[in-house]
Amino acid sequence: MLGDLGIAVSIRDLPCEISGATPFSLDHAPRAYDGDAARRFHQALGEADRVFKLFRTGFLGKASPVHFFWGSFDLAVTRFSGRRAPLFQGTAPGLAPVVMQEAYSHEVSSAGFWPGSAGVDASFYSYAYPEPPGFKDAPVVPAGAHYSETFREFLLSYEVVRTAPDPEATLLAFLQSTYESAANAAHWDRSALECVQGHPGTCRPVS
Repeated sequence: MLGDLGIAVSIRDLPCEISGATPFSLDHAPRAYDGDAARRFHQALGEADRVFKLFRTGFLGKASPVHFFWGSFDLAVTRFSGRRAPLFQGTAPGLAPVVMQEAYSHEVSSAGFWPGSAGVDASFYSYAYPEPPGFKDAPVVPAGAHYSETFREFLLSYEVVRTAPDPEATLLAFLQSTYESAANAAHWDRSALECVQGHPGTCRPVS
């Protein structure tokens, strides 16, 4: 149909962010389905989404919606300082460099939830691009949060949050303290960018 309109379309069916991936059109391998695991993951995503949306209300600057990356399977929310960032030089499997360069065209503080992989536990994460000096050494909460040199981001095990007396407060503390570490280290104009947390989907009263 797009061709009939004179629009040339080229679809690249290689999965993104997966090393050694097989193109969808060639992938005929059998797959197992664990319904219980899928339901538990969906429940975890729903709870994380709710807290991320609450965290998002405390920022007046540009912020992404809470969004899901189907390649790496993580849920994320990103805040922007408004300042341009250096040209991103990193790569990701199955992604053209221009995609990553557009995503990181401006300074960010990004947080999310990742279900983990073989040998790596499900975790909440928080990182800054470009990573400012002093970010990784900043004190963050709660206990158990730590900076990973491998991933170059702060991590907090999902299990720590799940088993906390107040999971929502525990996760919010992690999100806020790691954001503040990024914003302070990069000298963001916090007084212009931040506000008191409100209610997702509800306009703030005019003061």
